[in-house]
Amino acid sequence: MSRSVLLQLARDSIQEVFEAQRTIDTNSLLQAHPLLQENIPITLNIFIQKELKSSYSIHKKVDSLLNNIIIGAKKAAFENGDILTTSEYLHSEIELILETPDGTISQRDEAIIV
Repeated sequence: MSRSVLLQLARDSIQEVFEAQRTIDTNSLLQAHPLLQENIPITLNIFIQKELKSSYSIHKKVDSLLNNIIIGAKKAAFENGDILTTSEYLHSEIELILETPDGTISQRDEAIIV
């Protein structure tokens, strides 16, 4: 099963920290997916073995969905609670909750290694 663009963006954001380099081409993403420019509050949850390891929420409509996901993923993984290890990352599930004007949308991504 392929991963949604939003969940892939969250995973890529965490991988950027592990790799210590910028790999996300934000301009290409914005051109391909203009809705990423919308201001949408998010919550990003990281689960390990079905238990919540970390969570980060951005409730204000201050930044784009693109930046909110990038910031939310990095903060959930590395600043909000225990720091996520590479092994934990590979076994983690990521949940992304969007607070859209039409209601709440939730997506959850399975672990890379089950």
